Formats: sequence, structure tokens, C-alpha cells
Amino acid sequence: MFSGENEVQCVKRKLLLEALGTFRYSTKAVSIEESEYFKLTEPSLRPRVVDQSNNSSATIKVSKFLSFCLEEVGAKRYIMEEVADIVIVGAGIAGLTTSLGLHRLGIRSLVLESSETLRITGFALTTWSNAWRALDAVGIGHSLRQQHQLIESGEGEIRCVRRKVLLEELERELPSGTIRYSSKVVSIEDESRHLKLVHLADGTVIKTKVLIGCDGVNSVVSKCLGFKPPSFTGRSAIRGYTEFKGGHGFEPKYMQFVGKGTRSGFFPCDDQIVYWYFTWSSTSQELEDNPAKMKQFVLSKRHNLPDRIKAVIENTQLDSISSSPLRYRHPWEVLWGNISKGNVCVAGDALHPMTPDLGQGGCAALEDGIVLARCIAAALMKTGNDDDNNDEDRVVMFERIEMGLKKFGKKRRWRSIDLISIAYMIGYIQESEGKIMNFLRDKILSSYIAGLLMKKSDFDCGKLTTIS
Repeated sequence: MFSGENEVQCVKRKLLLEALGTFRYSTKAVSIEESEYFKLTEPSLRPRVVDQSNNSSATIKVSKFLSFCLEEVGAKRYIMEEVADIVIVGAGIAGLTTSLGLHRLGIRSLVLESSETLRITGFALTTWSNAWRALDAVGIGHSLRQQHQLIESGEGEIRCVRRKVLLEELERELPSGTIRYSSKVVSIEDESRHLKLVHLADGTVIKTKVLIGCDGVNSVVSKCLGFKPPSFTGRSAIRGYTEFKGGHGFEPKYMQFVGKGTRSGFFPCDDQIVYWYFTWSSTSQELEDNPAKMKQFVLSKRHNLPDRIKAVIENTQLDSISSSPLRYRHPWEVLWGNISKGNVCVAGDALHPMTPDLGQGGCAALEDGIVLARCIAAALMKTGNDDDNNDEDRVVMFERIEMGLKKFGKKRRWRSIDLISIAYMIGYIQESEGKIMNFLRDKILSSYIAGLLMKKSDFDCGKLTTIS
């Protein structure tokens, strides 16, 4: 008996150590309810255990339960350790596209997502021609085209795609168990030169050969590479979407309204759904997480809109409105920063957070996923994914991975700088006030900006092939 331990605690500790002998060498979430320790635990503290032995959420429940038990009896915290060749942090557009790209090339990956389900922020995104090339590369372009209207633009392919639909299409094409939800990364450390240890909030540690950060503007992985948090632009955005059960009746055209330091736009997604946004100069303190006040704020700033357009905002449900400060990474930080370092890299908003004025944030994330999957696959296939039986093999594998990630960084650095810079410039021009600026914007710069939009959307990320 440990010092200060009573008989009941002693019995619990012995039973727990017996249970650990069963669970330590198995990831199966079975027989826990059969253990004597489980029966001694208060019902309210017992985890809900599922029957599926390969269910990742069950593994998490077991880990949390065992951690609680060990803390209660004063034993050392039990840590579940796992191994995955490729770990992707974040189940957003960049993360899922990268994972699906690797899957199409015959390579498995594990995607860690901190939330309990797919996170749907922003509601929709503009997908230009460059995005559709990426979507076609991973094989989901046709399905998404059937669900979204083609916007009349004169040239190129533009659609307003619902973010939820896009993420669900990506998830559907991935093997079961690829995405592990409720898996928040809290720290990253080196186990050796060749391996990274990814620590999760539930105590799990995952050992990996390749770590990819697609964890958004508040990226843990980008911090590991030395990037600073993205900077506030001095502007904020309110976004929403409205569903018209009987059809909205709008033509498939993009409608934009600019003036008095604000900018708003309206996109039909399909026959029933219209996506809208509103951006304005603000301080981050002005934002208030109150959808009703957000709606009234937008209507007060856009009281001169045509009635049909105003009705889109008025009919938006409160759970379909969100707001956020607009942040971006300074171009010089991308120029001088480490997009990759060893066997770690970043992509998507973790690499190039930008303002929405160019409509290329999500498109660039799709591009990233294709290029990154191609670079990683080329590195792994040159050595064989399992050729790490000795130190020499591990060194060769690491060097291949390192060069593959460097190649990705080289291909994406200037593209990212270009998009960040132009998006910021367009936003500055379109929200500037004054008679001179209004004249320049409306009479001279409008055609120039339109040309930039089309030019930047003509990018081709290439096919999913390891030949590069």
C-alpha cells in the first residue's frame, strides 16, 4: 500500500494496473466495461464505450478514462502512443485535399481535427478555374459542378461552392478512419532527427515521419516553424447565407456594392441558396458575437440596397451568420520564413492567410493540397514507404522527405506572396474613401482589378502524378 492510501484506493490501483496490462498493447476499445475497476467507478464518470474495435473515438474515450483513473489513484499518467507515417493537422480544405491527393497516389495519412465534426466556417467560397483544376485532380470536380451554378463571367469557370458540401465531398472519398476528430494538438517535439512526436490534449502521443500543418490562421505547426501569428488588417467581415425554399430567382451573376469604406457581395450557390458577405474598416474590439446585431449592423450600412438584395440579408437565419477579423501574413514573412523544415511543413491558411478580396484563399489551399501530395508521394516512392529498417534507410528516407517538402515550399512561396499582396491591395483600393479615390476606382482601376482577378485564377497546379 502506498503512503496515505486506504484499502479501497489500494484495491482500485491493483485492479487498474491489471486493466492497463490488457489495454497497453491494444488499441481495441473492448472489455473495459468488463473490468472490475470500471465497476468501482461512479456511473457519472464512466466513459461511453462503443463496440467498434477500430473506432478512433472509442480509443480517445479509453484514453480519457484511463487518464482519469490514474490521476485518481495517484499513479503516473498513462500515455497512449501511436505511430503514423504522415500526420496532417487540420481537416480543412488544405488538409483534406492533401490527404485525398495522397490517397489517390496510394499513400495513407492520418488527419487530426480538434473539433468533434467538420468545422464549417465562412459558409461558402468562390472557386475559380484554378480551383476546379485542383478539384478535378482529386476526382470530385464533376460532383461539385452538379451541385453549384456556373457564374456568368465572360471567361473562366467561377462557382460559389458551399464549404460544407466541399468538405463533405473530400471526406467521403477518404478511407474510413483517416480523419480523427476531437484531437487537439497541444505541442510538437523531436524524438529524433527523423521523427516528430505530436502531443494531443487527451494525452495521446503520435510518432510520425512527416508532419503537415493545415491548422489555419492559429496554426500550432506554423509556430513550430517560426512563423508569427497573422496580423490584423484593420478590417473585419460578416458572412452569411440565405436559403429560399421556393427558389431565389436571381440570375447566376456576382453582385458587388462598394462605397463609404465598405464592400459587400452576393453570390448564388444554386437555385435556392445565396451567399453574401460584408467587409468594413474596424477595430477587432468592435466585433461582437451576436448574429442579430451583426444583421442589423449590415442593414444599417447598406440601407440603399435594392429591395431584393436587402431581402437576402433580412431573411438570413441567425445561425447562418458569422463574423471574424480579417488577418493576413506579411509577404516578407512568407519570403524569409520556413515553409518547411526537415520533415515538417505548412499549407493553406497556416502558410498564407490572406484577405478575401481576391477570392483565392480557398483556391490556393486546393492548389497546395495537390502540389504537396505530389511532392510527398515522389519522395516516398523513390525509397519505398517502408524502407526504414536500419539507420541508413532512415537517413535516406528523411533526406527524401526533406527534399520533397523543400520542393513544395519552392513551388508555393512566390505564388503565396503574389496572392497575399494583390488581395491586400485590392481590398485597400475598394474600401478607400474620397472623391479622387472613388473616381480612380470606378473609372480607371475597375477594369485593371477585373483583369487581375482573371489572371490569378488562370494558374494550373498540375495533375496528381509523381513525375515532377
